[in-house]
Amino acid sequence: MKAIKVNAGRTAAVQPARMPKLRDGYLLCKVHCVALNPADWKYLDFIGVQGVTLGADLSGVVEEIDPSCGAHFEKGDRIAAFVHGGNVSQPDDGAFAEYCLVKADLALKVPDAMSDEDAATLGVAVATCGQALYQGLELPLPGGAPYDGFLLVYGGSTSTGTLAIQYARLSGCKVIATASPHNWPLLKELGVEETFDYKDPDCAKKVRGIPICKAGYLTDGALIRAFTSDSLVLALDCIAEGDSAKICEDSISESKGGTICYLFQAKHSRADIVDKRVFAYTVFGEAFDKFGQSWPARAEDFARGKEFAALASQMLSDGQLRPHPVRLGKDGLEGVLDGLQQLRERKVSGAKLVYRVVETP
Repeated sequence: MKAIKVNAGRTAAVQPARMPKLRDGYLLCKVHCVALNPADWKYLDFIGVQGVTLGADLSGVVEEIDPSCGAHFEKGDRIAAFVHGGNVSQPDDGAFAEYCLVKADLALKVPDAMSDEDAATLGVAVATCGQALYQGLELPLPGGAPYDGFLLVYGGSTSTGTLAIQYARLSGCKVIATASPHNWPLLKELGVEETFDYKDPDCAKKVRGIPICKAGYLTDGALIRAFTSDSLVLALDCIAEGDSAKICEDSISESKGGTICYLFQAKHSRADIVDKRVFAYTVFGEAFDKFGQSWPARAEDFARGKEFAALASQMLSDGQLRPHPVRLGKDGLEGVLDGLQQLRERKVSGAKLVYRVVETP
């Protein structure tokens, strides 16, 4: 089979690869489509351990099932999944391949009406939303007692952001979000209460409800506080770079404080803000090394991830979740390499790059 492997010098190429060997609790998936995430190129450029397979998001069909998986899946079932690409402990686990192992308890069942291309956008975003919204920010699950308050989603037009907006609204939140203005119509379709331009120097104050000085600019992030009348206590930072942490911090109520959940490492300066960090790879419940750190196995994250995957599969079947917009690339796995460069150059906004593996030359 073919896969995108990391070579010497932190480069990557499509090359022959061995078929993954089935492990306890895993499915063998024939990969139909893959989707790209910023973490793919960042891992390659900054870590890039030779011999690992890249990629985290996929859709495909079940080819083989480990007996320990139970009766949840059958051969031929359509699935979407988050897999641990760039994993030195299991170098063949990446999504950018013709075949890939998928942890059965975390796989999503794809409805008949959903395309493989749309399904490929779901895996990472679903797992991340589960950890960020329901473990980190402790929102009630959809169907439970609703949360009666605002939630800020910074980076609302990312694939995680659009799904987080939908989940949060189903949990009762009044969602506000930051994004570039050209992506505002998408967020409005998803039901956000208001959108804010993260490049506006008054962004956070408009959210909190602070009067805006028309004679000049206030501090960075000054717009969000106005809309919430200084009541915002929960924020999800889907970007965690540039000014994102500062804008989230400035948006949180000064009278109440609050909690910010970051998808990556970030810092704030306010003592009345609790920060939570999500690192989605812990959902597998397996120890690993990543980005210069060793991460122990987290049984709780796996248990919660398993529950959330089952809930997500049901919500997808019921038509409650809308996949992120897709930008379909060409040339299969070969095209993925070009897509990684597009992500490096920040040329993708409001859509997810997806590639059909069968189109690999």
